[in-house]
Amino acid sequence: MAHLIYKRVSTDQQSTARQNLVLHEAGIEDPVVFEEDPGTSSRLHPLQRPKFRELLTYARPGDTVHISEMFRLVRGTGHILDVLDVFHRDHLALRIHDGAFSAMDLTARHPRTGELLSTVKFMVQTLAAAGELQRDLQRELTYDGLRAAEAKGSKGGRRPAVAADKTADVRTAYLEGRSIAALARDHHVSRGAIRTAVADLLPDHAAIEEDPPVPELPATLDMPGKVADFLRATELDDVERTALHQGVTVRRGQGYTLRVSATPAVHRQFLIRCQRLDGTPGVPAIPAQRKARRDYENRVNALVATAGS
Repeated sequence: MAHLIYKRVSTDQQSTARQNLVLHEAGIEDPVVFEEDPGTSSRLHPLQRPKFRELLTYARPGDTVHISEMFRLVRGTGHILDVLDVFHRDHLALRIHDGAFSAMDLTARHPRTGELLSTVKFMVQTLAAAGELQRDLQRELTYDGLRAAEAKGSKGGRRPAVAADKTADVRTAYLEGRSIAALARDHHVSRGAIRTAVADLLPDHAAIEEDPPVPELPATLDMPGKVADFLRATELDDVERTALHQGVTVRRGQGYTLRVSATPAVHRQFLIRCQRLDGTPGVPAIPAQRKARRDYENRVNALVATAGS
């Protein structure tokens, strides 16, 4: 049985030093480490993060996933329950080494029904809500602090990403035809930072500034079986039918999910086509089907929000 470590920080200004300390003190033997690229946002659903998906692909039944604290992996109740479902499906154990969740067995299931224990679900929902409240309070305090600083004449926010002594060089290179993308690579900053440095020059050089649109890449989502069954009985176009046909069936208790790889646009179209599962005039919705559709909707919305950011 392998011990898999997962680490993540939300911004590229943060480090994993604290996580490293907590996990080192845990004395994990022969760990296999999966660390997201710096700045991987907690808003991105864990099942869509590259390194966590790589971890799940690598994992085998009986392996244990180790994290320093729960919020390195998930954000919000929906994320937690989705991840616990996957761990249960793949027979993986979860070990949290610090924070409110560290004393709980979050993978505990009812011996007969296989459902997550009601007490575990209640504690997960309660602690997740408390964590969200804490983050909201931190944002409010930060906002109040910035307002107080502005009243004293101080300017808050991040420092300019392009150093002052490099701004002239950036502007000259831009006027000479260097693209924004190339300048960002040259100076190891974001494209937004370059645009800020040359903001007053952009109207006269729009053709240089514009980058070609980035094509959508396929993403894998778990589609509830009730949604997949409905779509199979629905008229689909060729792309949709192919994506559904190539989906991988994953058994879950008495039901199943269909692991579908498709572009965000196709997932959005699937979501529109199964709108009727929410009920129509004169035809009430079947609760289980409506819940399945909304579970899929949450996953698609998380994917679309990430693709649009």
